[in-house]
Amino acid sequence: MLKTVAAIRHIAFEDLGFFEAPLLRAGYTVRYYDAGTDDLATIDPLATPLLVVLGGPMGVYEEDIHPFLTQELQLIATRIAAGKPILGICLGAQLIARAAGGRVYPGPAKEIGFAPISLTSEGAASPLGYVAPDQPVLHWHGDTFDLPEGATLLASTDAYANQAFAIGANVLALQFHLEAGAGIERWLTGHAGEIASAGLDPETLRQGAKLHAASLTQVADRVLTPWLAALEA
Repeated sequence: MLKTVAAIRHIAFEDLGFFEAPLLRAGYTVRYYDAGTDDLATIDPLATPLLVVLGGPMGVYEEDIHPFLTQELQLIATRIAAGKPILGICLGAQLIARAAGGRVYPGPAKEIGFAPISLTSEGAASPLGYVAPDQPVLHWHGDTFDLPEGATLLASTDAYANQAFAIGANVLALQFHLEAGAGIERWLTGHAGEIASAGLDPETLRQGAKLHAASLTQVADRVLTPWLAALEA
């Protein structure tokens, strides 16, 4: 029986990427909802088997500019309270943090590029344990968050202490991108202004994607597959 994953997308090129294949293999069908265009109120907060909240360039605290963020926070909070499965990536992770009672705010500097993460002992025992210590992942954020009460920290970097967390078995928040790499040209075009203002070289990002895309495909699969299998109804 097919299950539906509702994937909230904030910008066209930040999609499920490498996560789509393991989702399809696990029996899910994907339904994208484009924030600001599609009516997020049509997502049933309790009946939807899985909610994935993807990345985007806006800040969680910019509800006045992007009213759909308020809808997302309400949707996420309802699912957290009911113990329903949620996967958040980058902005999605920050939205989960805020909906769970944590504070989201601008960080000390942009963290953009391919670099490893450091797993906590809990992270190493989770599906993120499949991310090798020397495996670079894509970082692309300037905001950070306080760990919500009751959350378990899974990963950090030198620049940002809170990079991934879980709330029980059904909520996983990743501030970094395991799913991205193959479509990096769309990121380089869509985020050209941000790259320039941060003083970064697009070619460095391009070469990083070429170097690490193949391994990230495997890592994304190895992380998501057991997480999906362990979801509690």
